[in-house]
Amino acid sequence: MLRKFLPAVAAALLAAAAQAQTPAAPATPAPAPPARPNPQVKVETTEGAFVVELAADKAPITVANYLKYVDRGLFNGAACYRASKPKGYAGNDYGLVQCGLQNDPKKVLPPIAHESTIKTGLTHGKDGVISMGRHAPGTAQADWSIMLGDMSYLDADRKNPAANPGFAAFGQVVEGLEVIRKIIVLPTDPVKGEGAMKGEMLIRPVRITRVSRYTAPPPAAETPAATAPVATPATDAPPAAVPPPAAAAPR
Repeated sequence: MLRKFLPAVAAALLAAAAQAQTPAAPATPAPAPPARPNPQVKVETTEGAFVVELAADKAPITVANYLKYVDRGLFNGAACYRASKPKGYAGNDYGLVQCGLQNDPKKVLPPIAHESTIKTGLTHGKDGVISMGRHAPGTAQADWSIMLGDMSYLDADRKNPAANPGFAAFGQVVEGLEVIRKIIVLPTDPVKGEGAMKGEMLIRPVRITRVSRYTAPPPAAETPAATAPVATPATDAPPAAVPPPAAAAPR
């Protein structure tokens, strides 16, 4: 009997050892926290309002600077003052509208570092892109433009960024682009402005009444459409009333 018992014990010990050497299943990693949504701002003007989503995830320096102006109310009372499009072009689908403080020394904050489109991966090549105005790279402060159409020539030149560092795109109009299309065709002064801006300055700048942070309302909950009751034919409805005969006209 002992001979039968020992092989059974040995087999049990081998199975236990094998089970002990089996590696434990790796722990399931915790899910990554959801990405923080990019901030949005609402720009209210005398021609209407539009909403811009700022690409804080791609252009953090430029967005942080813009939000300083927003949070301090410095854009309130500023203007959209320039409508740039090809000479003689009457359409409202190509060009840019420039807005901001026009270097108002009482309101502008220190200039910021240039965030090239090569670094951010953004582009000026579609409707509604917002971009900082500047002189040399690193001088942008409080003036910005909204693009209409493909303005990708304002991107940095990947082959020679030192010669053409481009401008800093930092967001996208997500609501109200028709306001920009309205402003781009407003009358401009043929002699006002300097350099590339000559002939592009609006005769009557569009006043910015307020710029504030904006939270889009949640989408309305869908409710099932009401089903009209099915009419059943009446079996003993009274006959339609017969109108009385018209009285004869007096002779």
